[in-house]
Amino acid sequence: PPAKPGLVRAVVSRGGRPDLAGEALAAVRAPTLLIVGERDQAVIELNRDALARLPGRAELEIVPGATHLFEEPGALERVAALAGDWFLRHLQGSPQDPQAGG
Repeated sequence: PPAKPGLVRAVVSRGGRPDLAGEALAAVRAPTLLIVGERDQAVIELNRDALARLPGRAELEIVPGATHLFEEPGALERVAALAGDWFLRHLQGSPQDPQAGG
């Protein structure tokens, strides 16, 4: 199917592997937040590599003390707060609104 660049206006990845998207990372235009647990060192490095290949606005947040599954007390709550803030920041307004965050 044809690409629809305006369809996705913000992305959050929690403990994901965006590096597996390969060359498609260069086509991402939506503001992207990558969230990784501090104790998941291998995935942190993979996310840093992916972050460097994202052409638009992108950030990496590392949740202190969290492992891959974010099972530690307060870890998922921190992820939810980060994701909520990101979406609020980038999804305000309509998609056609030039003042919209994304």
